[in-house]
Amino acid sequence: MEVELIAITQYLAGRGGTEELIERAGRVCYRSESRGNPAAFLRARLREGHESIIEHASATFEISGISRACSHQLVRHRLASFSQESQRYVTMSDPDMVIPNAIQDNAEAQAIWDEFVEEVKTVYAELRARGIRKEDARFVLPNAAATRLVLTMNFRELRHFFRVRIAPEAQWEIRSMAVAMLIELVPHAPTVFGDLLAEMSTAHPDFFEA
Repeated sequence: MEVELIAITQYLAGRGGTEELIERAGRVCYRSESRGNPAAFLRARLREGHESIIEHASATFEISGISRACSHQLVRHRLASFSQESQRYVTMSDPDMVIPNAIQDNAEAQAIWDEFVEEVKTVYAELRARGIRKEDARFVLPNAAATRLVLTMNFRELRHFFRVRIAPEAQWEIRSMAVAMLIELVPHAPTVFGDLLAEMSTAHPDFFEA
């Protein structure tokens, strides 16, 4: 799995960065002026639950090497935008597969897995050889098939996403992805996401192990 932060909202009017933009949006609500310390203002608003102001900033990630099972969970977060590699147009004759550790750590399960994957490749190739279009041949591909996508979420949705997906009950793959996204974000918006990183890495240190 690879997670890369490729874009983040910046305040381009010459008055600071991402957190200055959020502060400006928040100051409108109170008809107040900046005191030159956006971090203090943002921390106070987040403590109060005034999170609408952080919707004005967003982040965009490119993510590769996750399974279709993971991406199916990801798109349930509707306050986001997605562009995903298409199995209609991309040839999947030799697809990468995401293998759960539970299977890799079990020799018998791994053997069953390997046999299944080879069968999938054979059937896909035979269908294509008989003139079946990629959009129809893809029906034999499993949830394990790796995919690549670009996603954009605003900061408020990202905080929700991290709280839901970096949790013991979350599925392991999307949790690993969410951890990587959070770690990428914190240096760029420490006031908005630093508290979550501190809270979650303390509560669940094993999730954040390298």
